[in-house]
Amino acid sequence: VLGEIVEIVEFGAFIRLGPIDGLVHVSQVMNDFVGYDKKKGVLYGKESKRSLKEGDKVRARIVTVSLKRGTKAGKIGLTMRQPGLGKIEWIEEARKEAKA
Repeated sequence: VLGEIVEIVEFGAFIRLGPIDGLVHVSQVMNDFVGYDKKKGVLYGKESKRSLKEGDKVRARIVTVSLKRGTKAGKIGLTMRQPGLGKIEWIEEARKEAKA
C-alpha cells in the first residue's frame, strides 16, 4: 500500500492509508537499528543514516488487521522491511543500484 507518514512517535510511524491510519513499529521500519530524535520528530537508521519524517511518502505491506466493533476503527499493522518497501526515495535508490 502507498501512504503518507502523518506522525512519528518513539515506537514507530503512523501512515495515512486513505480514511484510516496504520502503524509501522520501529522494528519494522528498516533493516537497521532505528533511533528516534524527539526534537526533530524523526526515525533514523543508525548505520544507513536513512530517516523518516512527517510528510514522507512510503510503500508498506499490511501484516495485521484487528477489527473493532462499534464506532472505533480497528488497527492496521504494517512493515517496510522487505525489498520494494520503504520510503519512495529508498526504493528508487535500490532500483538504480540494481541496474548499475
